[in-house]
Amino acid sequence: MRTIDGIRLTARRELVERTRDRSFLISTAVTVVILAAVIVLPKLLGGDSDTFDVGLVGPASQRLGPALTAQAAAAGVKIRLQSPAGEAEADDEVRGGKLDATIVDGQRIVVKSTANDRLALIIQSASGTSRAQEALAARGLDPAETRTILAPSPLPVRSIEPTDKDSTAKRSIATIAVFLLYGQIIGYGMGVASGVVEEKATRVVEVLLATVRPVQLLAGKVIGIGLVGLLQLLLIGVIGLGLALSLGSITLPAAALGTIGIVLLWFVLGYAFYSSMFAVAGSVVSRQEELQNSTTPLTLMLVASFFVAIQSAFGGSTSTLTRVCTFLPPTAPLIVPLRIAAGDIPGWQVAITFVLMLVSTVLVILLASRVYAGAILRTGARVKLSDAWRSATHGRRQPA
Repeated sequence: MRTIDGIRLTARRELVERTRDRSFLISTAVTVVILAAVIVLPKLLGGDSDTFDVGLVGPASQRLGPALTAQAAAAGVKIRLQSPAGEAEADDEVRGGKLDATIVDGQRIVVKSTANDRLALIIQSASGTSRAQEALAARGLDPAETRTILAPSPLPVRSIEPTDKDSTAKRSIATIAVFLLYGQIIGYGMGVASGVVEEKATRVVEVLLATVRPVQLLAGKVIGIGLVGLLQLLLIGVIGLGLALSLGSITLPAAALGTIGIVLLWFVLGYAFYSSMFAVAGSVVSRQEELQNSTTPLTLMLVASFFVAIQSAFGGSTSTLTRVCTFLPPTAPLIVPLRIAAGDIPGWQVAITFVLMLVSTVLVILLASRVYAGAILRTGARVKLSDAWRSATHGRRQPA
């Protein structure tokens, strides 16, 4: 059998069996529910902090409508104006949360408990402007000139170091994606290790190796399980992104699509790098109970990488630690997407770290294949890496 055929056969087996597995369906559903809760609950509990509903009671309050709309637009918020039938009805709507505030007869503001600072400032400013316009008009000044004097055009702003207007959206998407990446890499890396141990303990691997070579089995397993992880990541991402867009929680500029592509690329590299080592960790033991000890170094490496990435996201991505970890293959998959989204990594650094990651991944896969071949058929006590290496080097398969 050709090498590519063996890899394809093994990969198809892993893909079909794992997508049918109940754990895959449950984990996908649970992740989607959690992501949906994170997106929906702030809307249900806190509402939109940039949108306020204000009731206008009485003719004097109605005259404040244009000034309120203008002041809100200048402040970067939105005010939806309502017209309750009377003060009692307005109080009921404020008490029930339908209105954030009401203005009664242009003389007083009614809120449920404490007025929102931004909303109160907008109302007070609009009221002051409106009363000043009325007072000046009563003294015979032209209303159009009065409005121009009291509401001059805002001063233009010039940025010395302009930022990408889409950077916030791109960084938010990248940050959420890094959380998902961490979960996917560690989860499916452990899936590779667990699958290797299960096949070894049940001696299924002996049947498989009668058809394919160890290198084909390892490559097919890594690729098949990786495709399952990529499929799940895409499902979660599409559902979460669609929900966030439908609720208006985020906007999706065209540039953000590039960020999503970058995240997927680094998932593939990070998964290939770690899953090969997880396969080795599974091949050197014979029972699931021993798997945790053999995978602990890899898990700790991933956890450390994740914390460095989080520090980069929330504490500044230009620190010395972040810059150094950008070029380290174990940490690069979680850090580089964030730095690219933030726009603070030069192109030459992206090129260097990509090449380093690619070369390291290829080397890890080659080394892992040899150790895997020397350890996969050895049962009993935990196999030393040096023994597995020598066994594969001399082409011997010795039971422990």
